[in-house]
Amino acid sequence: MNIDLTSKNALVCGSSQGIGKACAIELASLGANVTLFSRNEASLNKVLTELDTSKGQKHHLLIADFSKPEQVKQVINEAATESKGFEILINNTGGPAPGPAHLADPTAFVDAFNLHLVSNHHLVQALIPYMKNKNYGRIINVISTSVKQPLPNLGVSNTIRGAVASWAKTLAYELGEFGITVNNVLPGATATARLDAIIQGKATKQNISLEQATINEKLIIPMRRFAKPEEFAAAVAFLASPSASYITGINLPVDGGRTSSL
Repeated sequence: MNIDLTSKNALVCGSSQGIGKACAIELASLGANVTLFSRNEASLNKVLTELDTSKGQKHHLLIADFSKPEQVKQVINEAATESKGFEILINNTGGPAPGPAHLADPTAFVDAFNLHLVSNHHLVQALIPYMKNKNYGRIINVISTSVKQPLPNLGVSNTIRGAVASWAKTLAYELGEFGITVNNVLPGATATARLDAIIQGKATKQNISLEQATINEKLIIPMRRFAKPEEFAAAVAFLASPSASYITGINLPVDGGRTSSL
């Protein structure tokens, strides 16, 4: 099986921490030249020092605030041309604030749409010419298992993640003939700072200890544990590889079996 990414160029969004960082490290370990992309330059510089360079890889970083799509567009248009770009794009951005959908301010939906779908779209439009030229493209969106089964108290996120999933499925139809695949990877409970914050919030709301809230979360997962970011990154790396050339338009949960639907 060919999962060698030597000479491939990968752009990994939200790579200053958590899942995005783990994806960047994994892709670099497989030989890819990785460009980190987020708004936190100091954190990205720290991650840059952790990326494998044993195969002669050259790694870089880009800075932009994904809540400002026009800023993202400007940065990526300057970084990518038909002769210089990325074969691999990992779209990954932190989720909207929790809360029920019916209580959400309408502007929260607009903000989330810009943060996720519009910024993602700017990236895709900038990179498609290069991917077509190479006859190789991997667009991988890190979204949520909520596209299969809405999650309680994540009304805005459930809505916007569903929009991103449908956008991706549409792109898969449109871009397949050019050797470009488009897939969504759906993280379940993964040991990151975001999960820590979610569990702390549940502990406070339910007036239980943090330890008990953690136990409760693990009990709803068939594997009875949280994922490691590296486990999620391994699934992303496979979809980015030549071996996944005939897989496109899918939602792949990496959730330890938690999602009830197929």
